[in-house]
Amino acid sequence: MVDVSGKAVTSRMARAAGFVRMSANTLDLISRKLLPKGNLFEIAKIAGITAAKKTSDLVPLCHPLAVNFVDVSLKVNMEACGVEIDSEVRIEGKTGAEMEALTAVSVAALTVYDMCKAVDKGMVIEHVRLVEKRGGKSDYAV
Repeated sequence: MVDVSGKAVTSRMARAAGFVRMSANTLDLISRKLLPKGNLFEIAKIAGITAAKKTSDLVPLCHPLAVNFVDVSLKVNMEACGVEIDSEVRIEGKTGAEMEALTAVSVAALTVYDMCKAVDKGMVIEHVRLVEKRGGKSDYAV
């Protein structure tokens, strides 16, 4: 692990995004809440929030962080034919929350995939990326 003991505790925020491409038929089932496994949005949101809180258990050498806030949002994008996923993580700490935000999106996307795989074998998880980070030495925004 990187030694962060000499760094100051600051407010930090990170946002990430991703996309799960799927068939129009699957999007219709999601919109009408007819998936066999239940409400996609509620389950994927909870999965993403839980994952953000457990990032250091999943990613070797990642510092365990006391997460102050996590939000994961999902929405159907009919035009792009998929589900958009966004996350935001806020902490007070010595290292950033980028990995937590990315993990939240990744696990939410995996949950979308799992919940839809019975009706759509052609889904693709794509464009998982950091969108913004604030706090620490440098800020970043796409």
